[in-house]
Amino acid sequence: MWIFRVDEPRLGAVRIREWRRRARHTIGLLVLLLGSAVTGLVILDQSNTSFSDKMLAALWNGLNLVTTLGAFSEFNQPQKVFMLLAMIATLVIGGFAVSRLTGMLSSDDVMAYGENRLMEPKLDQLANHVVVVGFHALGELVAERLHDAGQTVLVLVGDQVQAHRAADRGHLVVLGSPGDFDDVLELARLEKAKALVVTTPDSNNNLAVTLMAHALNASLPIAVPGENPLRKMLFESAGASNVVIADEIIANALVGKLTTRVEVDR
Repeated sequence: MWIFRVDEPRLGAVRIREWRRRARHTIGLLVLLLGSAVTGLVILDQSNTSFSDKMLAALWNGLNLVTTLGAFSEFNQPQKVFMLLAMIATLVIGGFAVSRLTGMLSSDDVMAYGENRLMEPKLDQLANHVVVVGFHALGELVAERLHDAGQTVLVLVGDQVQAHRAADRGHLVVLGSPGDFDDVLELARLEKAKALVVTTPDSNNNLAVTLMAHALNASLPIAVPGENPLRKMLFESAGASNVVIADEIIANALVGKLTTRVEVDR
């Protein structure tokens, strides 16, 4: 499933930055704990060994404490009391880390942010593709026909349900709210596209998309459905190169069928 989300990853990026900040705090606390443990164990070491040996033993025990491996060396009584306190501190820091970090990277926002990072190279490499705006019945049919013809299809939608359905069909998808659709069109790499097909059921929306797309690439072929000759004229003025009036096509097809039947009956 390949969906680039224009809106949601902004919160995902915030969550990741916050997770990194909390992770740094946790690591800092663990380093402070390690340093305190090593210092305390060296000070409390009453053996006759050299300072370097004391340091090595203290570092070994400190790392075992922080990493919870538990392979400690022998302690004297003061060291045992000190390590008991250090273990309690480790449990506190571990609980802090679990409560503050767990689950942050598995939220939907973070997953969407990660998917966007994977999608960016795919969008950057797009060229000679066909952009389909909308994935209602008409948009789905157009995208499937283009895909079957071997074309690379990029679907632009403002609805999450349509986005998931298009992605499930194997299409690249850019999802953005209607208010951010100019950003969506800019991400569609219209300057490198072969054509644009606008298929949403809202004629005013189709007109706005046609205007924006033509402004981004005046030479881009744009196909859009129109309800009547007046709308066709408006779309052509907005930059559409091919306006299809569905009623005319249906009427021609029906009359053509009748004419053929009459000629056969004769």
